[in-house]
Amino acid sequence: MKLSIVEKKKNKWKIEVDGEDHALLNLLRENAWKAKAKQASYMIQHPYLSKPEITIMGDNPKKILADSAKMTIDDVKAFQREFKKALK
Repeated sequence: MKLSIVEKKKNKWKIEVDGEDHALLNLLRENAWKAKAKQASYMIQHPYLSKPEITIMGDNPKKILADSAKMTIDDVKAFQREFKKALK
């Protein structure tokens, strides 16, 4: 995965996420809403020719994205715990 900041304004960040697809970007988008984003979306223009971009708008897009990433990690860890329980 490679991140590139495409647009960086006070209340809006757009980040290109090379090497990822809907799975990660959808989790980040969903958790950005929980982190109080005013707008959170992602777009993949063309599955083979473009790189996905996530856009976060809010009072502090950097914090929103960092919180969203932390929540996503926590979600995956919770899934892992439940999955291990289910295998017993």
